[in-house]
Amino acid sequence: MPSPLAAALVFATSAAVLVLEILAGRLLAPYVGVTLETFTAIIGVVLAAIAFGTWIGGVLADRTSPARLLPPCLVFGGAAAIAAVPVVRALGPAATSTAPGTVVVLATVGFFVPAAVLSAASPLVVKIQLDDLDRTGHVVGRLSAIGTAGALVGVFVTGFVLVASFPTTPVVVAVGGGLVLGGLALAAYFRRAPTPSSPAGGALGIGAVAAVAATLAAATWTGPCEVETAYFCARIEADPDRSGGRTLVLDTLRHSYVDLDDPTHLEFGYVAVFGDLVDVVAARGTEASGPAVLHIGGGGFTLPMYVDVVHPRSTNVVLELDGALVELARDELGLEESDRMEIRVGDARTSLGGPDADRFDVVIGDAFGGLAVPWHLTTAEFATEVAATMRPSSVYGINVIDHPPLEFLRAEIATLRSVFDHVALVATAERLRGEQGGNVVVLASDAPLPTDALTARLIARDADETVLGDHDAIEEFVGDAPVLTDEFAPVDQLLTTGVTSRR
Repeated sequence: MPSPLAAALVFATSAAVLVLEILAGRLLAPYVGVTLETFTAIIGVVLAAIAFGTWIGGVLADRTSPARLLPPCLVFGGAAAIAAVPVVRALGPAATSTAPGTVVVLATVGFFVPAAVLSAASPLVVKIQLDDLDRTGHVVGRLSAIGTAGALVGVFVTGFVLVASFPTTPVVVAVGGGLVLGGLALAAYFRRAPTPSSPAGGALGIGAVAAVAATLAAATWTGPCEVETAYFCARIEADPDRSGGRTLVLDTLRHSYVDLDDPTHLEFGYVAVFGDLVDVVAARGTEASGPAVLHIGGGGFTLPMYVDVVHPRSTNVVLELDGALVELARDELGLEESDRMEIRVGDARTSLGGPDADRFDVVIGDAFGGLAVPWHLTTAEFATEVAATMRPSSVYGINVIDHPPLEFLRAEIATLRSVFDHVALVATAERLRGEQGGNVVVLASDAPLPTDALTARLIARDADETVLGDHDAIEEFVGDAPVLTDEFAPVDQLLTTGVTSRR
């Protein structure tokens, strides 16, 4: 086989494996979320498939003609890649938990076979090219390097271009279809080669039919995404009990609730607590100007819209990672921007700057990746950056989701106590006793917190939440929990999951 053709085959199959590995996270996310466990499972499964496929490919290359096996390898690898889409969508809804075992099983069923079959191509190509034992090292080293280059291109192109530009299914079908066509073309080439080879025609036919069937299944078996952003599988669900009610669902999580007819309606309990906090802070300000609020995380823009309507002299700065969510909020959730609302698209950690110093009366932390606050937004260093944007009497409130034994919640409280002089908790009594999981709002400030006024607001609207502001009680609650830092923030390991919605 000509050296450029051999290089192209190794490059393409290696790239395809890594494209599938990156896109696997997109396909699994609607069912098991985007967590460290998800990416760990995908990487582990694909690495195991590469090892298995390379080994089996080498064994088969020594036992039969590799030229007979290589075209079917591409065809079946491409068909299996396409089939991963309907397979995951068929089995994904049955994944009733996000436990590591569940994620590994789903990743294995969807992606082990295509990754293994495509990985078998490299040793088959190597065997075909080994016509001189004195050049074994040269051939193996060169093709191995080319395969690695293909994998790198697959990673960078997928992560930086394809995910941001195209939906997942067409990309997978295009990659799989290209492999199938390449396998059929390679079979024709081998039949006309100076030393003809006869690839298994029956196998090629079966593989091609399987690829067509998988493509039809992928096209008709749609997933739950209404919009596939660079970060989330997003959809909007109408509330049957409230005509204007809309719920933004990101992957497995009911993320935000907006009432199109009444932006002052705050459906989720923790969001209502944030609304109370803004109202309390606004009440102690001047009538000439409303509160300046920084929102870390926009999502459905429920709270920014609430603040904008209830406090018309307020200013809002919203830091939202995902620009597609901003567009979705504009199109379907009633977001209307004004000169009082500034939206910055980008990571919150890099979006805060010098002009924000001593600017905000309230900072609201409600950024999530799945059920976890992104780890770099949980650390003492980030809390220090947030504190720099606050005025002396300002309040930082962060939403935390955790379940008993509440190790992440305790660590986040310990972290905020290392930066701020005063900390309080707002949640149901069961959660404050550590008996139940869910949303807990943690408040922090260098000035005494307005716990009495906040308690009065909660009582006035007959809320389920109560305020825990006693220093000794909070110290007992935290115990020996570690302070999270940029050097040590094992958020995913500390977090105990147990729900798939926010309330």
